[in-house]
Amino acid sequence: MKILLLTTHMNFGGISSYTFSLAKILVEMGHDVHCASANGDMCAQLKKNGIHYFPIPINTKSELSPMVLSSLIKLLIYARKEKFDIVHAQTRVTHVLAWYFSKITNTPFVTTCHGFFRNNLGRQLFPCWGKTVFAISDAVKKHLMIDFYVSSKKIALVPNGIAVENFTVSEKRLDPLHKDRTVGIIARLSSVKGHVYLIQAMAEVIKEFPDARLFIFGQGKIKYELVRLAEKLKISEKVFFLPAVSNTAEVLQEIDIFVMPSVQEGLGLSILEAQASGLPVVASNVGGIPTIVKHDVSGLLFNPQDPVSLAGAILRLMEDRHLAMRLGQKGRKDVEAFFNLQIMTSNVEQVYKKVIGI
Repeated sequence: MKILLLTTHMNFGGISSYTFSLAKILVEMGHDVHCASANGDMCAQLKKNGIHYFPIPINTKSELSPMVLSSLIKLLIYARKEKFDIVHAQTRVTHVLAWYFSKITNTPFVTTCHGFFRNNLGRQLFPCWGKTVFAISDAVKKHLMIDFYVSSKKIALVPNGIAVENFTVSEKRLDPLHKDRTVGIIARLSSVKGHVYLIQAMAEVIKEFPDARLFIFGQGKIKYELVRLAEKLKISEKVFFLPAVSNTAEVLQEIDIFVMPSVQEGLGLSILEAQASGLPVVASNVGGIPTIVKHDVSGLLFNPQDPVSLAGAILRLMEDRHLAMRLGQKGRKDVEAFFNLQIMTSNVEQVYKKVIGI
């Protein structure tokens, strides 16, 4: 199949990682894969892995932006020499772009819902779900059905997967004498990711364990708000803000406890990566997170937007090394069994074939 993947940009982040990983395995399966987006940090990786890349000016969050029309014109010109079998759009704006492209070229399109959408006027006027919409978790599937009246027959539940073999479990994960004092999060700096609650929780954790540290990897507009909060709580010397990273597997080796305090989360790709590295995970009990983190089995869940509950979970792991080891080992096993990238891509491929009738 000749497949066109559309996304808004290819900067480091969950959707970009999903797009790249999916494209990479599809190429290995023998498909001709093209990716169109605004430029980003991961474009070079696309080209290195045999994925054709075509830049379009779609770096906008508004489906009414002139960038959508400009991108459509560029895609139509590109499609004159590339007859695509199917288009797969990843973001809200590219769902609309794919809908226009499909109407003009008669190319079937599918979409992925990576999280939760506002039920605004734009979504009501331009639903643009495609022949099939992939939901990355049961919570996202319910969101589509309840909030947007998408038929269950049109939804394919395909959880995210990762290349587990790229993540290793370091020896210190199996050392009962190792002290878990380094807390980390890898996520864009956005209010929906709940960094505020993590910093507030760390102020309490540091009272009990003065040698505890927090590493925050990511970029975003609320960075200085978070920096000021750490200063206000007088823990700025123990909170480190670091850039977004391409090699999360390497960074995760330096973390002892991974935290995802999201207010809303479709599934949590970075959680899967942390589990694949054997880290104990603490995450908020929202969205699709309980799909991958089973409380007291493969991680610890806490009440969302509750820094006291979060601090308690972190302290529990710091105080109980055997619990941290048990949760980390179970998390790794679950990712290997249920959230493997090969399984995800095979399921996506089956939907492609069904949509185009082969």
